Amino acid sequence: MKRLALVTLAALVSLSSACSRPEVLPRMPAAPLPELGRAAQDSTPKQDRRLVPAEAYVRTYLQLFGGLAPLEVQRRARGSDGAALFDTWDDYLSALGFPDYRLDLPRGTQTNALMIAAFERLGVALCDRAVEHDLKARPPLLTQERLIFAFDPPQGPVSPEAFAHGFDVLHRTFLGYPARLAPPGREQSFLELYQGTVARHAEKGAQRSRFTPVESGWAAVCYGLVRHPEFNLY
Repeated sequence: MKRLALVTLAALVSLSSACSRPEVLPRMPAAPLPELGRAAQDSTPKQDRRLVPAEAYVRTYLQLFGGLAPLEVQRRARGSDGAALFDTWDDYLSALGFPDYRLDLPRGTQTNALMIAAFERLGVALCDRAVEHDLKARPPLLTQERLIFAFDPPQGPVSPEAFAHGFDVLHRTFLGYPARLAPPGREQSFLELYQGTVARHAEKGAQRSRFTPVESGWAAVCYGLVRHPEFNLY
């Protein structure tokens, strides 16, 4: 009986010690690790910027033209100029990187200058036709009915504030984010492009254009954005 009591007491002491607060050890600062050497971090791009598959760009252009079918976009892009501004899709498919199974031509897998130029020509056609559709329509279209220039361009000398509004609309359309988030100096450089284009078209004796100086200025801004690397490359 005495032995049983001793065993029970030992068990209770062990249980009480197990439930007690653990001993707090003082924190000791760790010794600094010795420097054994330094290696330069290589942050250079490992791959050139390139185009996404051509189908993605053509789908984007179809949407920018107003969600039209490819043949309707071809008709709209040619307009009354025929092949002077845009030819036919058949003339561009191989340049854009599409495969041509009739001639056993594979899909283009490498971005090249001809491919970029083909997309740029399609972009120029888009900008010119958008000026005609959005800014020269009679009667004038409401801003929500316009495809690209969904703002009212100011006539005459344009202030930086008035330009900023129109530029932001185009910047969001082509590059997908507000112009205020763009790298510093972008808005100013496009303002200078606009002003220079307007001045050249307004000069006495300048070559006549179907666009007014103001329309030509906004068309030039559109050219710049549709050719921008952030729109074409990733």
